[in-house]
Amino acid sequence: MTTPIIQPSISVKTLSESPNLKSIPSNYVNSDIYPFDFIASEPRDYSNSIPTVDFSLLTSIDPHQRSKAINNLNKACQDWGFFMVVNHGIQESLMKKVIDGTQGFFNLKEEEKKEFEGKHVLDPIRYGTSFNTSKDKAFFWRDYLKVFVHPKFHSPSKPDRYSDVMWEYCEKVREVTKVLLGGISQGLGLEECYLEKTLEMKSGFQIFIANYYPCCPQPELALGMPPHSDHGLLTLIIQNQVGGLQVQHQGKWIHVNALPNSLLVNTGDHLEIFSNGKYKSNVHKVVVNNTSPRISVAVAHGPSLEAIVSPASPLVQSETNYIPMKYKDYMEMQQSNQLHQKSILEQVKIQRN
Repeated sequence: MTTPIIQPSISVKTLSESPNLKSIPSNYVNSDIYPFDFIASEPRDYSNSIPTVDFSLLTSIDPHQRSKAINNLNKACQDWGFFMVVNHGIQESLMKKVIDGTQGFFNLKEEEKKEFEGKHVLDPIRYGTSFNTSKDKAFFWRDYLKVFVHPKFHSPSKPDRYSDVMWEYCEKVREVTKVLLGGISQGLGLEECYLEKTLEMKSGFQIFIANYYPCCPQPELALGMPPHSDHGLLTLIIQNQVGGLQVQHQGKWIHVNALPNSLLVNTGDHLEIFSNGKYKSNVHKVVVNNTSPRISVAVAHGPSLEAIVSPASPLVQSETNYIPMKYKDYMEMQQSNQLHQKSILEQVKIQRN
């Protein structure tokens, strides 16, 4: 049984454009609910240590170069659960069209966007605000559009040509993800195609998530998104020139300063499960600002919705650390509840004394 979505009457974008808005409504104040997450982050220069993966080396015919790239990818997944991909082959012009099209969608009139409001968390096209307004203790300073794009492609009918751009970009990003997962599989000591076959990736689930974070008059009180990990295996992110994504590393919040034309990549809960805990899904959040709206597009890649995900058997030397669960059930559980850290993953993690 899916949880109905209860939306606030207006979007955050419309709220932020209210004349003379000097403070945020009390139901958007998150500083009391997530006090730890309003502690000052690490200086921005610390973000220089975020791992970078050169995609061209992963696809190199030189075995030494490819082996080096796989080791680099394995280390990034193990140490950070977050990395930036460069030289990925997706044209910068296409990435710009995706961001521009997303801007165009959020610029539609309120009544036009409401045509795409979903009723349940598994609706293939769902426009809304915050995360899950029926569960959120306070709303987040964010509007979103979530679209299921694989194995069956869906898209909103507006604005013009957005659907075409979305389809082309999702095809390209899925190709990049396939190579990354092949390298990850090898980094775990498995065959390159092991993960793809075991998790039925040919019918794998892909969701396009467009986010709009408007200017906020009191950014010190609000959150764009709370600390959380993603469902699925890998989430690939692009954004406009405005930062706001922060990742947790060794107990500190690190600002992500994206390299030009790079893809930002989070490891998800199901990569942690598949690796039997060798890789940890990354906890991240989004902060807002009072000067420029931020637009991001996250494309999440998971197994087939019907796949039962458990640790890869070659990686279970003595005991499994996670309870097997159908991916569709896990995703529905996460999307139907309050988003907080790794609360859903903890429910499938086997606790030992």
